[in-house]
Amino acid sequence: MSYYIRVLGTENPDIHLDEILEALNQEDLSARLGALKNETPEKWTRIELNNENNKLLAVIERDAVTNEGIGKEELDEFKASILDFQPAAAAKWLNDFFDRVQVIYAFRLLPIGMEEDNYPIITTTQSFIWEKVKGILQADEEGFSNEEGYHILWQFPDDADGDWNCAVLNADGKWENFSMDLGNKDQQKAFKNGLVPPGAKRL
Repeated sequence: MSYYIRVLGTENPDIHLDEILEALNQEDLSARLGALKNETPEKWTRIELNNENNKLLAVIERDAVTNEGIGKEELDEFKASILDFQPAAAAKWLNDFFDRVQVIYAFRLLPIGMEEDNYPIITTTQSFIWEKVKGILQADEEGFSNEEGYHILWQFPDDADGDWNCAVLNADGKWENFSMDLGNKDQQKAFKNGLVPPGAKRL
């Protein structure tokens, strides 16, 4: 089963492949990008992201959210799926946010892309696109972020652990940011209830 991370953008500018390569070069990362045949480096719908040794790390698909097509289908699936997850306030916020989404960039990661030497190529590419399209992030078996990149919806497996940067909405509708321990059951419960967990480090 493939592992996906996504960028859901509220704007849909053309992003030239050279812009992505330049962003990688600024982080001293080398990669190769290839678009489908008959597509230009600026107006592309699918590219392959390779490392400098030309090993395929990920396939990136760009789907505009129109009345018909994969982008709208995926968004409708997200709308249906988030209703079962917590915090409830974050699910509602996401449901409203989805109405503003114009494009989805879906990264299908290969196992080699998750390796230590290669993963920064993927995350740098994702971050560059995220900045361009002004949206939120999503990752399989994790959940969604807000527009600042803080995690807001619990979709982790039961055995999740480690420190994670999260946010909950307060009574004024503002995000409160913090770092929590995913494996701490008390902190899990508080987060799912839309509260800053006890012992969490505010950010």
